[in-house]
Amino acid sequence: MDHVLVTGGAGYVGSHACKALAKAGFVPVTFDNLTTGWAEAVKFGPLVQGDLMDRREIDAAFAQYKPVAVLHFAALSLVGDSMKDPAHYWRVNVGGALNLAEAAVAAGCKKFIFSSTCATYGDQDGVVLDENTVQKPINAYGASKRAIEDILANFEAAFGLEHVIFRYFNVAGADPEGELGEQHRPETHLIPLMLDAVAGRRPALTLFGTDYPTPDGTCVRDYIHVTDLVDAHVLGLRWLLDGKGSRSFNLGTGKGFSVKEVIEQARLVTNREVPMNVGDRRPGDAAALVSGSQRAETELGWEPKHSSMGQMIRDAWAWGQKPEYKG
Repeated sequence: MDHVLVTGGAGYVGSHACKALAKAGFVPVTFDNLTTGWAEAVKFGPLVQGDLMDRREIDAAFAQYKPVAVLHFAALSLVGDSMKDPAHYWRVNVGGALNLAEAAVAAGCKKFIFSSTCATYGDQDGVVLDENTVQKPINAYGASKRAIEDILANFEAAFGLEHVIFRYFNVAGADPEGELGEQHRPETHLIPLMLDAVAGRRPALTLFGTDYPTPDGTCVRDYIHVTDLVDAHVLGLRWLLDGKGSRSFNLGTGKGFSVKEVIEQARLVTNREVPMNVGDRRPGDAAALVSGSQRAETELGWEPKHSSMGQMIRDAWAWGQKPEYKG
């Protein structure tokens, strides 16, 4: 069975990707420093506890497992923090990715899947964002991810490093079979924060800004179920292994939900009110981000089957009731 190196495989998206890879017949090798990931989420292959800032640790993982490809999820990802300390985001995200790309080339592993973000597009209200949209990030998180995309293009030209780039919109939900779910340290995502407030694990949900130029004044985002997201990564891996070359894909549903609309869906799913208060806008937040994902559907044959807002909230709510949830 072919091994695949999964950086950040102990995290939310990475752990779900490891499960999908195992189901597809691969052996996922998690490479994670466990700063924000969870060792108990590594259930589908070996764990290498290492740091992308240490090239020797990456080289050792390649030497031991000889992976046929890399799935790179590990990164700092808090927009607000990236606005306060951009140097840290550039150093960790770009420096770590550069170490990983160099190690992959040195090991002869020239299939690379990169977890990018819709934040590379910046704030372009009223525009459905597809892969041809001009990228103009407005925060250091998005800018660091955009820089890594450039690194991969340079490495392909120089060394033949073929890559698939996935630009995510808002990932939500949990494994429908209940083995995995979302739990960040710290938690910043709307749906788990909202459900924690409903369950009484936090006093209230804070709405960061109600004066955006959107129909109800709150931010609009395109949400995608984590299971659909990682299914696309397996398709992207097969795309590369079949020799189809480098490509970028957006992953979303093409439908935006405002924060208030998500809250209303949670009320319907849980049959409980969501306690909330209103705060100021967060620096770096775009008013609306909605995906055009036709390329992934047409070329990869990908279909977001689980990404209704009701199912994403139901699966997240079910995960939050499990004893292993650490909200």
